[in-house]
Amino acid sequence: MKNKMRNFGMMLMAVVALTFAFSTTTLANGEKTPKSSSIELKFIGHYENQPVFQLDLNNTEEDEFSITFRDDFGNVLYSGKVKGSNISKKFMLNTEEIGDNVLSVEVKAKKNDKADVYKINRNRSYVEETVVNKVK
Repeated sequence: MKNKMRNFGMMLMAVVALTFAFSTTTLANGEKTPKSSSIELKFIGHYENQPVFQLDLNNTEEDEFSITFRDDFGNVLYSGKVKGSNISKKFMLNTEEIGDNVLSVEVKAKKNDKADVYKINRNRSYVEETVVNKVK
């Protein structure tokens, strides 16, 4: 009985050692976890019946960003540059000028020459809802 317990204990220790050995190999490679994008474009609401978007550039080091709004046909609607760190900028679109076209927004950082592209697609839907409730 003692022999079986000793064998079981040795086997358990081997399993635990192998588990730790294989679980830490990914950490030993020196790989870093991928960072989330520091550029974020989001819809924040309407102002005077026009959609408003907020562009957040969450960078810790100072950098220069070029921002370009284009329509479906590649025409440049807005182009500008901002410089700094942790920048937040709001954009209001004139829907009379752009209509229901899909817009693309390209934000390009100068230091790493990386561009993030966002698509803005406006959809309208009218919902009519009929509700029936039982009254006692």
